[in-house]
This record gives sequence, C-alpha cells and structure tokens, in this order.
Amino acid sequence: MKAKNITVIGLGGVGGYFGFKLAQQNKNNPENQITFVARGETYETVKNNGLTLLSEEHSEATVQPDRLIDNLSDIEELADLIFICVKEYDLENVCHQIKNKVTDTTILVALMNGADIYDRIRKIITAGTILPACVYVASHNKAKGIVEHKGSTGKIIIGKDPHHKNTDIDWVISLLKDSKADITYKDDNFADIWTKFFFIASFGMVSARYNKSIGQICEEGPLKQRATKIMEEIKAITDGLSIGVPPDIIEKTFEKAASFPPATPTSLQLDVNAGKENNELDLFAGAIISYGTKLNTDTSETQLISTEIKNL
Repeated sequence: MKAKNITVIGLGGVGGYFGFKLAQQNKNNPENQITFVARGETYETVKNNGLTLLSEEHSEATVQPDRLIDNLSDIEELADLIFICVKEYDLENVCHQIKNKVTDTTILVALMNGADIYDRIRKIITAGTILPACVYVASHNKAKGIVEHKGSTGKIIIGKDPHHKNTDIDWVISLLKDSKADITYKDDNFADIWTKFFFIASFGMVSARYNKSIGQICEEGPLKQRATKIMEEIKAITDGLSIGVPPDIIEKTFEKAASFPPATPTSLQLDVNAGKENNELDLFAGAIISYGTKLNTDTSETQLISTEIKNL
C-alpha cells in the first residue's frame, strides 16, 4: 500500500489522544505522513516540546508529528485521510475551510459527539467519503499540548458512508487498529451513534439546567421525569429515521447512567455553570429540534429546557 497523507485537525482530549497514537505508531513503523493542525498556544507547545499524552497505555509520553501546521489552508492538497476533532461549534467553520482540499478519494472521519455530525458535514462537503463514528474516551486537555487519559483504551465504532458504501476503508480500519486504539467496524453504526446521544443529550441538558449530577438525576423524580421526556422525543426521531436503537433504549440509558459514580457531572453542566457561551447545548437541543421539525414530531420538552438553560 502506498504511503498515505493523514491529517488530524484539533489536538484536544479526543484528537490529542488518537493523534498521539497514530503519530507514535508511524514513528515506530514509518509508512505514512502524519500532520497535526493546531492553533495558538497548542501549536507553539507541540512545535517546541511535542504532543504529550499522560496515559498508562504509553511509557513514552511525547511524540512529534511528521508535519505541524497552524492553518487549514496548508493541509496537503492530496490528503488521503482527515480526522476532524474539534468542538461542535467549530465544525461548520472547519468544513468550509477544508472543502476545497477534499477530493473524491479523500476519506473524512469526525471524532465528535452528536447525532447529526454526518449530515452537517455533508451539507458543506459534497466530495469524498465521510465515515460516521461513535467515540468513547476518557481524556481531556490538562494543558495546551498535554492530554491526560484515564480508564480503558479509547474506543471508536466506525461505519460506512451511507452514500459511498463501496469505498475501500479497510486500510483506515487497519491503521487505527495498528495504533492500538479499540476499533469496532460495522456496516451501519448509526444506532450506536444515536444510543450514545440518548444519554449525553438528556443527561447533559437536565444536569446543566439544575446543576445536578448524573446520580441525582437518576434519584430525583422530577429530574428523572424531564430526562425521560427528552429521551421520548429522541425515540420518536429515531423511529421516524428508522434507526434501529433497542426498543428499551430509555431503560438501558438509565442503567448506563447508574453505572457512573453518582457525583459525576456532565461536560455541558460544567460549561454552563462556568458561564461558557460556547458549549454543547446546540449540539444536543439543536439536533433534536431540527430533526423534530423535519419529521413533525414533538420536541416541546427539549425546546423548553433549552430556553431555560439559555436564561440561566
């Protein structure tokens, strides 16, 4: 297989974790060109000191990419694989900047939360193959250019582009597996993406509205009722889209929540109560309301709690 040009956009908790693994694997077995895209202080830190990953999985904590850039316009014209690992509110901006870099042979993978990520990218980038992905990794930026990871190995459930099912993606799966990430491949992984969304959207919004933990939402009746209503609205959407989530998805979502330490907060809760205007509220509520409008399903609870959060 010929050498590939691989670009990782964003070196936060997700991009930094998986980008580190890709760069370290390539350092040990040089086959491809790994490019990192970072901005500001992160760019300067990686340029001078490399990207650091604090994780029990790696004894060698720092790695340098083959190429480091701070401007999306400098991405290789013939990039074979682009990982988009930015905050959801940056997605459209990034897509507009890279769309002229994407050819019919380019493969994009967005390692982001959200049920509508594929649709949002495809509205802007019409060329190339976009692989839907569902990500689980307990990692965060400890400082600029330094990512801390705890718990189990980061997991990606990756699927085919529903509009480009014949694209050869075996090499992408092999690349990720060789980097020692936990990779599961499915022809259709949208049920996995939506299953995660049931949890992060409902618990994210209720926890942010009341500044209550995951455990408190499970235990306090009125909060559990609001989370349930949001999940019922999401279930109507998945039914309308013919997404094959489990019929008992709401019960299973609460079972998942109960597996967390009771005092666990959500990222939206932390951001909202820290006064951060850039947060995941539109990622959750925006997607539910948009799909509900298209499918003519009720999203009144989501609309209400979204308004309440914005008025905090």
